[in-house]
Amino acid sequence: IDEIEALSSIYGEDWCVVDEDEKIYCIKIGDCLDQPKWTLCLQVILPPGYPTSEPPVYQLNAPWLRGQDYTELANSLEEIYIQNLGESILYLWVEKIREVLVEKAQSSNSEPDIKKTTEEVDEDCGNDFLLDYQPVQEDPVEILNYITSESQEDEELPMIHHGTPLTDRRSTFQAHLAPVVTPRQVKRVLEKLYENKKIASATHNIYAYRIYCEDKHTFLQDCEDDGETAAGGRLLHLMQILNVQNVLVVVSRWYGGILLGPDRFKHINNCARNILVEYNYVHSVEESSKPAGKNKKIRKDNKKRTEH
Repeated sequence: IDEIEALSSIYGEDWCVVDEDEKIYCIKIGDCLDQPKWTLCLQVILPPGYPTSEPPVYQLNAPWLRGQDYTELANSLEEIYIQNLGESILYLWVEKIREVLVEKAQSSNSEPDIKKTTEEVDEDCGNDFLLDYQPVQEDPVEILNYITSESQEDEELPMIHHGTPLTDRRSTFQAHLAPVVTPRQVKRVLEKLYENKKIASATHNIYAYRIYCEDKHTFLQDCEDDGETAAGGRLLHLMQILNVQNVLVVVSRWYGGILLGPDRFKHINNCARNILVEYNYVHSVEESSKPAGKNKKIRKDNKKRTEH
């Protein structure tokens, strides 16, 4: 407790409590205080035996951090733990990470590669879940910027609602919802959400939106995986099945160090469905489940007919 209070005092807004009961914390670390070029989010789970007999469970989250960079940094942190057995080490870890980021900033003139990848890769996702919607290949954020750049009006920020968090094997999921009628409102809501330190530090912020264009009788819709492969497409597919419109749903996931496999997609969609029900975009959880089952059955029947 003393260590956590000290870290909160030292790092201020960069220190974030993800789940007090489960003792899950994260801190955003940069190579400098003003406009850092190299940043990393350290998420830690403190087990009951920490610091006397158990090390922290940790996750290093940075779009550019993978391969050799990840291995070297992880080895450095584990070496610090071994050298300081039984002692509090979080401050030492944070400063070691900062030291690595400063070295990268000083030795490299290039920007970090910010392409994000998922922590979990399924060898076989199966063909049982067929998406009607295929996500576009371009960067959705760039597309959103392009769409909204033509609108000069500063539209009002919609009300943002937050769902009940769901935790499974130390991964936490939480949905956020906002009514939207233009792409510019989508962009404003996302920017507002990312101002929240806790949401910004999530391993993934998956989102999808559907806007009905009455003049053209069509839907303007898009989605974003944010590194969780296929999650955005699955979320949008759920919204299509439920036939919701003029709404943006974002699901934040804080990875807890244990791979969930396909269950992560179930949790993402359940969080999304629950918040859509809570704010009356869907009448009930039972009703929201029926179209999905029916749709799935139709797809399987079609598949059988095709095979024969």
